[in-house]
Amino acid sequence: MAGLAESGSNPDVDLLYDINGLAKDAPHWFDRIMEFVGEYGLLLGMVLLVLWCWWTVRRRGDDSAASSVAALVWAPLAAGIAVLVNVPIRGFVERPRPFVDHQGLDVLVTGKTDYSFVSDHATLTMAMGVALFVANRRFGLLGIGLALLEGFCRVYMGVHYPTDVVGGFALGTAVALLLSPLAMALLTPVMKAVERSPRAGLLIRARGTARTGRDALIPGSRTERSEERDLAA
Repeated sequence: MAGLAESGSNPDVDLLYDINGLAKDAPHWFDRIMEFVGEYGLLLGMVLLVLWCWWTVRRRGDDSAASSVAALVWAPLAAGIAVLVNVPIRGFVERPRPFVDHQGLDVLVTGKTDYSFVSDHATLTMAMGVALFVANRRFGLLGIGLALLEGFCRVYMGVHYPTDVVGGFALGTAVALLLSPLAMALLTPVMKAVERSPRAGLLIRARGTARTGRDALIPGSRTERSEERDLAA
């Protein structure tokens, strides 16, 4: 390929041409699908995955519901913080988009005039995926899988170098993990307070789910028998 010859011995650029070259060989309709999936679809899928996990936690309604919901609230917050951290990084590195410096790329999305490193999409999805993994491993693995697919799509679309994507993965993971203890310390008491509310508590546990902690009355327990004696008296 001509692009490979222009890239020299730079493996980052070589891999860019290899992955983006798949777009040239693919049908037009498939490129349009990849364009939507890489630009909007996977971000929407990640949001829906977090909501699905929240719905599952809410319906289960066990003792850890408040802390689990707190971890799920952290997922979008981690993504937002990671993107904010990326703003000065982009301004400092000032790496142009790959199609600016390299010819022959099949660019599926036009109008990208900002800097390339690091990828916002990769940062967002990986931050949410890792934060979701902290809350629930099964859903978190699905989220991380979506993030990896997002990174592939960004290179396939010709708008990012592979190292832009790897940098986004690293940034999103670092923010989600390093700030997770502080976030949980702040969010868990808030979610427990919401749980005690008669109406807002439905956001934490579904109607009809019973608490199994100290506040629950276990049939046949000493507490129940003592209450029955008091009523008889």
